[in-house]
Amino acid sequence: MERKWWHNKVAYQIYPKSFYDSNGDGIGDLPGITLKLDYLKELGVDIVWISPIYSSPFADQGYDISNYYQIDPCFGTMDDMDHLLKEAKKRDMYILMDLVVNHCSDEHEWFEKACEDPDGEYGNFFYIEDRKEGELPCNWRSYFGGPVWEPLPGHPDKQYMHVFHKKQPDLNWENPKVREEVYKNINWWLDKGLGGFRIDAIINIKKKLPYKDYTVDRDDNLSCIDQMLADAKGVGEFLGEMRDKTFNPHNAFTVGEVFNEKDEELPDFIGDNGYFSSMFDFAGTSFGKSDKGWYANTRITPDDYKKCCFHSQKRIGSIGFLSNIIENHDEPRGVSYYIPEGECSDQSKKMLATLYFMLRGLPFIYQGQEIGMENLGVIPFEKVDDVSALDQYHVAIEAGYSEEEALKIISLYNRDNARTPVQWNAGTNAGFTTGTPWLMVNPNYTQINVESQLHDDHSILSYYKKLIALRKDPAYQETIVYGDVIPYLEDTHNLMAYYRKGDKTLLVIGNYQTQEQTIALPAPYKSVLLNNYNDVVLNGNEVTLHGYQALILEL
Repeated sequence: MERKWWHNKVAYQIYPKSFYDSNGDGIGDLPGITLKLDYLKELGVDIVWISPIYSSPFADQGYDISNYYQIDPCFGTMDDMDHLLKEAKKRDMYILMDLVVNHCSDEHEWFEKACEDPDGEYGNFFYIEDRKEGELPCNWRSYFGGPVWEPLPGHPDKQYMHVFHKKQPDLNWENPKVREEVYKNINWWLDKGLGGFRIDAIINIKKKLPYKDYTVDRDDNLSCIDQMLADAKGVGEFLGEMRDKTFNPHNAFTVGEVFNEKDEELPDFIGDNGYFSSMFDFAGTSFGKSDKGWYANTRITPDDYKKCCFHSQKRIGSIGFLSNIIENHDEPRGVSYYIPEGECSDQSKKMLATLYFMLRGLPFIYQGQEIGMENLGVIPFEKVDDVSALDQYHVAIEAGYSEEEALKIISLYNRDNARTPVQWNAGTNAGFTTGTPWLMVNPNYTQINVESQLHDDHSILSYYKKLIALRKDPAYQETIVYGDVIPYLEDTHNLMAYYRKGDKTLLVIGNYQTQEQTIALPAPYKSVLLNNYNDVVLNGNEVTLHGYQALILEL
């Protein structure tokens, strides 16, 4: 595997609306990010991915872009962006933006022109078809519920495709002019000094043409969009062209949001000349998900999580680098999801951090994860902001659940869980804003916040700093970054342990339960590199692990 500049880095995702508000309007902004760069640098972060900050009507929290060349006023100005890039460069940090090019906003100039003349040049920028009442070109279901087809504004005889929100018309990548416009924009940002992109929903750019129906899987007579994606062929032609015309000439870092790649396609996606530098490992987040809806999902167990991680590491091998996560803006808080209900504690949060962070690949931290931020729990329906959670509430009701049960079902997966403001201190609005926050603050901010953990050597924040420092330690960096991952005691219940083998041999152990557990060590250890407790209980070659104890040993 060819070695790249980003291999030994640590990345951090910012959801800008909820990160830090510098002007008191209740919405996080670019100056707020700049003000916190030193905090991120001290944490050990090198790469910062910022979720969409482009001009947008915010039908889907900025993932509906009305102008790819402008910063939305709620986040600041282009001067603010230039200043952020300059300040990041001073600190040897790289800024990534979200690349959202499967669709744009229905308020984008291209779509407005398509509505003016559906048969003209811009009509071909989208998927626009003739419309007959009661008939659809195909029975695909949008990610947010309902058919992917919507009547074209001003043209009741026409309809357009949106695989996400109806205000997010899909761009027609089969049209070379669309691709040319996309590449022009990418290069404009990279020339400005951007370090690269996180690539949003990119597999969706290739549709199965001509349209066809798939097996109906709900009472709405529609089919899950995943069936179409599995059937669509040829996305690599688009992705390879994009790489060659934009990313490669700039030596940019890119990480793809890819869900349905096949094993044989992995070298094409993230090999030495892959479409992307890396892609997220979604094995854990995808586990147990049901096409029927959230109500039918299976909750992941510690043993399931272990199997997901080891399977991903095995299938990727030495092909390339995964980007490892336990949460992001589209998922619940990792500690509330991967730790069994009622067992969240400082120790269990540190253990989970250890297990995912020490895997081979690029570790991503999502804002607030480093202090152990948790889910909101069950909240009143009127306080739910997430459009997918609102849809899934109704799906659960239609499946026969009570209102109380439906609220509990969506509480685990609600994207608002990860989008509540970062908890900076125990003051008003968790120190996020002097105004009224755009989204409710998690009520536990008085117990969980940055300020209370900054100078506490035993805090979760301090533990993340130690994990990052270990990854960057010259004595261990080669092994942690490039060493193999080899499972140890793989079949032991509620235990996740693995070697990192390179020029040194490390053993990472996590007791994934509240009860103590005694295991045999494969060899004597030289030193304890990290421990979320103050002691190691050793008896000969056996170690007795406290509940949720995590150890990193050098053998």
